[in-house]
Amino acid sequence: MSWHPQYRSSKFRHVYGKAASKEKCYDCVPITRNVHDNHFCAVNPHFIAVVTECAGGGAFLVIPIHQTGKLDPHYPKICGHKGNVLDIKWNPFNDFVIASCSEDATVKIWDIPKHLLTRNITSPKKELLGHVRRVGLIEWHPTANNILFSSGYDYKIMIWNLDTKEAVISNPVKILDAHKDVVLSMSFNTDGSLLATACRDRKIRLIDPRAGTVLQVASYKSHRVNKVLFLGNMKKLFSTGTSRWNNRQIALWDQNDLSVPLLEEDLDGSSGLLFPFYDSDTHMLYVVGKGDGNIRYYEVSPEKPYLNYLMEYRSHLPQKGIGMMPKRGLEVSACEIFRFYKLIPTKSLIEPISMIVPRRSESYQEDIYPLTIGAQPALTAQEWLNGVNKGPLLVSLRPGSGAVNSLPQFLEPEPLTKTTDVSQHQGRGGRMLQEDMKKPSEIEDSRKQLKAVEKLPKNEQMRLSNGFDIFECPPPKTENELLQMFYRQQEEIRRLRELVNQRDVQIKQLELELRNLCTDPGGY
Repeated sequence: MSWHPQYRSSKFRHVYGKAASKEKCYDCVPITRNVHDNHFCAVNPHFIAVVTECAGGGAFLVIPIHQTGKLDPHYPKICGHKGNVLDIKWNPFNDFVIASCSEDATVKIWDIPKHLLTRNITSPKKELLGHVRRVGLIEWHPTANNILFSSGYDYKIMIWNLDTKEAVISNPVKILDAHKDVVLSMSFNTDGSLLATACRDRKIRLIDPRAGTVLQVASYKSHRVNKVLFLGNMKKLFSTGTSRWNNRQIALWDQNDLSVPLLEEDLDGSSGLLFPFYDSDTHMLYVVGKGDGNIRYYEVSPEKPYLNYLMEYRSHLPQKGIGMMPKRGLEVSACEIFRFYKLIPTKSLIEPISMIVPRRSESYQEDIYPLTIGAQPALTAQEWLNGVNKGPLLVSLRPGSGAVNSLPQFLEPEPLTKTTDVSQHQGRGGRMLQEDMKKPSEIEDSRKQLKAVEKLPKNEQMRLSNGFDIFECPPPKTENELLQMFYRQQEEIRRLRELVNQRDVQIKQLELELRNLCTDPGGY
């Protein structure tokens, strides 16, 4: 009998959760009291959106991500719905567009202004009319631009193409009518060619969304599913739910065979829902309990035992909902690999929780930050509807290695596509490896990009550097306005520092190219 070590070797074995200090939390936020089983919170590198209480209709707040501390009780809201807002999701390819759905059976698309809100927003950019009962779920397509999925209490999933000029869209491009009860959860695989759903009839369905056909159905009687999640490219599905004895339960499924789960495990006897989150870069799975303060996390492996329990973050403050920051918004200098935003309605508080890999070095840790999903779409809406599949476009999180802004219309110099480690090349006597060397045409292109941006007036570069036009708002008149202006200036300084870092890296790369040309004139 072979001996197996009790502990696995893993760089994520000692990951721990760290709650933000009081001054970095969002206080006095009127979090919704709705009992719907959703996250009620959506986050991107610019804003945090949270569903709030509102008399006579539904509303949500959009707060700049750096505007922490106490919230003004008169802070403007997005309040165009006639019923309670049930779900909100940011566009993954535009940090200033958010979708919301409501009990009024509509889905609305909102443009968030680049300057700070000064009054309530009541008019949406687009309105989607198709459901006949309340809409409980919305999901953006992970790789195609302007494709939105919505699910309502009419048991239908509708696919919307927002790539039109119409302000009111009443005809979805596709209606998936494969469910006999309310859809509780939707999840896409990596390229968005498959859709997994969890339904109130306790079944998991694997659907081809463009053909509208159900490929597989899991109807395992001892697992009553609530939430389902694709585990990236692992060819596996993860679900949370309850056992026949009403214990909270997790299950792992083979994507190609949903007849019996690969793994089934009871967690505890609590009654709250379990929200799953998966990080495909680190292969870490997080399970967040609604109604308690716990976050369990696992590492997923392709072979048995599949799920390797790492640790549990515990807090005495229960969470009603949870938000997740995209990887491009994390603080890589602190070795942060995931960040949650925990809604605590008992204290009207939103508390950021960072998952951190303990490292002594302050330099960039390339082994825990592989290439990750960027903010540019891989496909247009029409390409996806025509049957094209394409994985997401990846970017590096190394500071200065690539722009991760989701607004391509703002002019910023794009760095070279391959950022080389200067210290490594200097250690090799200033010589660059052949595979790391760029072609002369690519070097010339990068120089042209730099020149094009340098031709802009200085004040124009300042205004466009972070997407906030600093001349759009009048001078601050109150203490609150002064504080808001301060946060905007802090964001401006941070963006300018990033721009300077990118320029420094490009200068060093060009110096290396010149050195190589001088030492090896016959190289080209």
